[in-house]
Amino acid sequence: MPLISGTQVAEKVLAECHRDIAALKARGVTPGLAVVLVGDDPASRAYVRSKDKKCRDLGLHSVKLELPATTSQAELLEVVAKLNADPAIHGILVQSPPPKQIDEAAIVRAIDPAKDVDGFHPVNVAKLALEDPTGFVPCTPLGCQRLLIEAGIETKGAHAVVIGRSMIVGKPMAMLLMAKGPGGDATVTVAHSRTRDLAAITRQADIIIAAIGRPYFVKAEHVKEGAVVIDVGINRVEAPDTEKGYKLVGDVAFDEVAPKCRAITPVPGGVGPMTIAMLMANTVKACKQSLQ
Repeated sequence: MPLISGTQVAEKVLAECHRDIAALKARGVTPGLAVVLVGDDPASRAYVRSKDKKCRDLGLHSVKLELPATTSQAELLEVVAKLNADPAIHGILVQSPPPKQIDEAAIVRAIDPAKDVDGFHPVNVAKLALEDPTGFVPCTPLGCQRLLIEAGIETKGAHAVVIGRSMIVGKPMAMLLMAKGPGGDATVTVAHSRTRDLAAITRQADIIIAAIGRPYFVKAEHVKEGAVVIDVGINRVEAPDTEKGYKLVGDVAFDEVAPKCRAITPVPGGVGPMTIAMLMANTVKACKQSLQ
C-alpha cells in the first residue's frame, strides 16, 4: 500500500516554479499574485497567510489585501477592477467563502480570466471543457491529476469514479480525467449525494477521487482490491486527547481502506500541499502568458 506523498510532489512543482520565476526575473518580470480576504474567518486567514508565505519563499510579488467583513459588493468589485488593471499582478484570488452580502459568482465573473488563477471564471471553465491549454484549471483537481501522473498511475482506459460534483473539485476533476493526454483518457463516473447504491459503483473503480466533504465517508466496502484512492477531503473532527482538541481527517476511512489499495493519499500530507503548489504554478503560467 504505497502512500502517494503530496508533500514530495508539491516540492517538485515548487522547484519547477522557482526555476521559471528565476528565468522570468532575468527577463525583468516578476510574477505577481494578489490574494483578497474579506472578513476574519480563521481558516481563511490561515490559508491566506500560507499562500502569502509560499509566494515570498519563491520570490513572487505577493499582495495580501485584508478587507473588513462589512465590505460591500461595490467596494470589492472596485478592488478587483484595480487588480485587473495592475500590470504587476498576474494572478487574482478572492478567498472563499466571503461574507453573506457578497455575491461570490459575480466577483468571480469580474476577475480578468487571464488572471483567474483559481480557474473558476466561466471562460476558464469553458477552456477546460474544450481542452484549451491556455485556460486555468482549479488548483485542487489539477493537483490530484499531477499526483496520479507522478505516482505512475495509468489513467488511460481506467475507470475513475469521482465522488462529489462541486465546481471546485468534482466537475473539473471529471473533465481532467476525461481529457486527452497524460493523466487523462479515463472512463469517468461522477457520483454524489443522490447516487443510488454508491458502494456498488465505487467498487468498480480503478481510481477513486473522494471529494464529498464528509469525514470517513469512503469505507472498505466502497473500494475494490488494488484500487487507487485520492482523498481530497480535509475535515476537522474532535480529538480531545490532542493538544488542539481536534484533528484533520479525510473523506476516506484510511485505516480500513488503505490495506486494500494499490496506492492512496494520506490526510494531511496528500492533496493539501498540492493545492497551494498548483496555485503558484498557475500564477507563473499567467505571467508567462501575459508576455506572449
